[in-house]
Amino acid sequence: MGELPEPGFRDSVDLMFGRAVALTDLPPGLAEKIRVCNATYTVRFGVRLRGKIETFTGYRSVHSEHMEPVKGGIRYAMAVDQDEVEALAALMTYKCAVVEAPFGGSKGGLCIDPREWDVHELEQITRRFAYELVKRDLITPSQNVPAPDMGTGEREMAWIADQYQRMNTTDINARACVTGKPPHAGGIAGRVEATGRGVQYALREFFRHPADLAHAGLDGTLEGKRVIVQGLGNVGYHAAKFLSNEDGVRVIGVGERDGAIWNPQGVDIDELRHWIVTNGGVQGFPGGQHVGDGAALLEEECDILIPAALEGVISRENAGRIRAPLIVEAANGPITAGADEILSKRGTVIIPDLYANAGGVTVSYFEWVKNLSHIRFGRMQRRQEEARHQLVVDELERLSAHLGSTWTPRPDFKEKYLRGADELELVRSGLDDTMRTAYQAMREVWHARPDVPDLRMAAYLVAIERVAASYQAKGL
Repeated sequence: MGELPEPGFRDSVDLMFGRAVALTDLPPGLAEKIRVCNATYTVRFGVRLRGKIETFTGYRSVHSEHMEPVKGGIRYAMAVDQDEVEALAALMTYKCAVVEAPFGGSKGGLCIDPREWDVHELEQITRRFAYELVKRDLITPSQNVPAPDMGTGEREMAWIADQYQRMNTTDINARACVTGKPPHAGGIAGRVEATGRGVQYALREFFRHPADLAHAGLDGTLEGKRVIVQGLGNVGYHAAKFLSNEDGVRVIGVGERDGAIWNPQGVDIDELRHWIVTNGGVQGFPGGQHVGDGAALLEEECDILIPAALEGVISRENAGRIRAPLIVEAANGPITAGADEILSKRGTVIIPDLYANAGGVTVSYFEWVKNLSHIRFGRMQRRQEEARHQLVVDELERLSAHLGSTWTPRPDFKEKYLRGADELELVRSGLDDTMRTAYQAMREVWHARPDVPDLRMAAYLVAIERVAASYQAKGL
């Protein structure tokens, strides 16, 4: 088996799609329509930098327009190419369908190492890339809405939004052309943390089902579970931070570009993140043992493995040595199709990427709705909620006095109960509900059908059926 060529990222997505679609009764033509990427636009543009013209290559791929706008991040990385962007666009289609975000799938990428350029140079490059996409309707609130991805963040999204507004001065919904913006530029509270928070909510929901835990040979709660995280970027950092601070897991290993940090007693995530930002890597971090080969960390014994960096880090080559009984795909495509087959046959439970890391697009959806409605969440009802809660508390206190007893609630009860939900609380509530509902739809298929061996197959089946229903409603 080791002699077989390892499928690439795009082929892996297609193989996983193919395994699932074979279990449906869709007409072959419709199945193929769902699988293929509708269009990919390649743009090459020049920017005058440091006294000469630099040429950059960027992509925007649209996988499926069964719903519009299409949605998907823009990543800045040297490894960006057409195959990767198309694979990520396909995953976005299935991801949006699983969590019922009303978007088709898209993705963008620019072949660039952002660390090589100063901030003002990155702004010039980003604005020119945005210009090339906007003028071809590949960024627009009604048809194509990008978001941050690897190598981009709030700053780049603010530049793109401003560039769109400069080119569309009378579009009242201009801010909805991109999500992941800073709060002061039309963003939404909780977007930066959203993908990591979604990983946390996915794990919490998995742990609510003892039968599912039994599949992984686990029991109990998240408290005390040993976790290894590969990649401490935005997603890995927030997932590790929330799980350790709020759910009591013990992060025993963290892998990064320059090796890994190992500490069986638990790594302090905030301290490590600060060290990485200050020193450019994990080497020298005093809160654990440095391991030179970061990839070897994936093979260490733990309860939960969270690959949160690049695609394809678990392949046929190392799948047989993975010891974690539960893997949560916080990154896109960290497990190749070949490795997925090996792990699934062995009984390893995988919470798949198209569900596990869908927190980002879910909160992006909330941000897009906020921009279109031109009002922040909670503004209308928050104080009215507080007034109604105050009525209840006042009545309890009046009854207590009338009956001659003294009602003494716990110290923080009144403060918590009386406070109306602000935007962040509403965003977290919506994300939690989304992750719970999506998981339940997947597990229903997983447990109801003996021909569905794992959660990935179940997730693809849920997604395919929803996309097919949209196409059929259009008359296809």
